[in-house]
Amino acid sequence: MISVVQLGVLGYVEGLRLQRKLVELRKAGGIGDVLLLLEHSPVITLGRNAKAAHVLVSPDALAARGVEVFECDRGGDVTFHGPGQLVGYPIFDLRGHSSSQLSAVSSQSEPARPPRKTLGAVDYVRWLEEVLICTCGDFSIPAKRIAGLTGVWAESAEAKIAALGVHISRSVTSHGFALNVNTDLSYFNLIVPCGITAKPVTSMQKELGRELDMNEVAQSVLRNFGRVFRSQMLWVDTIDALLDNAVGLPMKAPDELRRLRGEDDLIHG
Repeated sequence: MISVVQLGVLGYVEGLRLQRKLVELRKAGGIGDVLLLLEHSPVITLGRNAKAAHVLVSPDALAARGVEVFECDRGGDVTFHGPGQLVGYPIFDLRGHSSSQLSAVSSQSEPARPPRKTLGAVDYVRWLEEVLICTCGDFSIPAKRIAGLTGVWAESAEAKIAALGVHISRSVTSHGFALNVNTDLSYFNLIVPCGITAKPVTSMQKELGRELDMNEVAQSVLRNFGRVFRSQMLWVDTIDALLDNAVGLPMKAPDELRRLRGEDDLIHG
């Protein structure tokens, strides 16, 4: 089971603090898998591989547009988050997912990897891409992967429609994806998005020529998460409700069953 909390517009620092709290709880077994869906106020974030030169304007120019700048521990280069962009932060324990669950999720340009008991980092990213490709498809936007690049690309002009950047610590994930729905794309002129100069950035609104309902897109994302990760999706109204009720808390199997399976850490969701 994956518990889902929709948070509305959230400042980036507040989002980081919340992720860190949930990651520690997930590592301790205090909560189950959680997916946070939100929008950020305008912010440029620099991942572990970011180059300062990929921010193209001065701090004063950014401040004039109301854009904050933060370094973070996700993978990747420079990206932008802002209103009209659906951001997803999965706080998942990858030990609860196996790469054999959905073998069809793979890039045709990559060699097949043998199934693993614990979902690996590369397969996890491919699964996130698959969720977003299917979501774009639900709105009649053909989308795809591009070999050697992370993210999701609209087929029309090979323009990036969704960015991914994740962090994994002791098998627990944080950070995640950003899907451009009704995003003001002019903000991307302030940076070299993801360090890629040769390909443009697009949005679902630009591809369709109309504004989309963010809730409809969020519902599509959840349906596709449930399918790709083979999990039930459970809406939770607030973070407090999630923490008070320990929604989705995994339970250890009985000792006898663990001994029969020869597994000390067999987990049943």
